Amino acid sequence: MDKYLFMAVFTPAPEGGYEVRFPDLPGCFSQGDSLEEAMVLAKDALELHLWGMEDDNNPIPPATLPENIEFEKGCFTVPISVYMPPIREEMDNKTIKKTLTIPAWLNRVSEEAGVNFSQTLQKALKQQLGIQD
Repeated sequence: MDKYLFMAVFTPAPEGGYEVRFPDLPGCFSQGDSLEEAMVLAKDALELHLWGMEDDNNPIPPATLPENIEFEKGCFTVPISVYMPPIREEMDNKTIKKTLTIPAWLNRVSEEAGVNFSQTLQKALKQQLGIQD
């Protein structure tokens, strides 16, 4: 699915700001020093949580209707909507650090020649896997 809408429960924090939880998604939490920051960070948390669930092939539960969400006095709900295609693309293109080993002489000659190791490895992997740019 490309678009999700989940209700977030905002709880005023004793020290100021807001704590945010998503009742339908255990483990999906956020917080912010202001309401605006809490809303932005809640959206980020929801995007990353859903991306992680998709990446792990975990089923995404259906969203509970707002009128069926229980919360304590002083708390309130906010609908948070996310559109996943740009998130998936961002995460797929996120760079990761890999450790590799090569002979010392090859490292020395490559550095002297100004070789970009990351670019060279990417090119070689694409060639090995038959991936066209």
